[in-house]
Amino acid sequence: MSAPAAPAAARRIEVRQLFQWLSYLQYPALLVAFGYAALPLFRGMDGLLDALNNALLYAGVGIGMSSLQDPTRTQNRISRRVWEDPRKGGWMLWLLTAEALLPIVLGLVGAALADTAALSQLSLGLVAFGMGMIGLLKTAIEMREHHRRDRHAGIAQTTVLEGAA
Repeated sequence: MSAPAAPAAARRIEVRQLFQWLSYLQYPALLVAFGYAALPLFRGMDGLLDALNNALLYAGVGIGMSSLQDPTRTQNRISRRVWEDPRKGGWMLWLLTAEALLPIVLGLVGAALADTAALSQLSLGLVAFGMGMIGLLKTAIEMREHHRRDRHAGIAQTTVLEGAA
């Protein structure tokens, strides 16, 4: 006699959907980053460098979490318009590339030249922010490839909000 088979799960979660849900953790991380960025305003600018370092770290993590989203779906009409247009999409990729590489380069140079530990930590926060932007850039490249009108002329794309309606 064989053992009875275990009942199948009522509903299996796809990996892509799980990552889409995890990508929503970007919002709490970005709220914490905003809180750290605003904190010196309420403390008379005491601990400014530490607060900015923490803000950059949490912003980098939050932006990095956004790279977990499903690149086959856009979040709104503006995003869809940008990624469908090859010219606008190209400009956006160049902008994101600059926004990713500039903090990394400034952070690495700053870490090498920093006189104090606080400036060194702030420089590493810039590097963490830039690394999060690299994750966003990777997702943006995939979104552009999925949504370009000149490559997928006959495919109708919907946004997340339009698909739920």
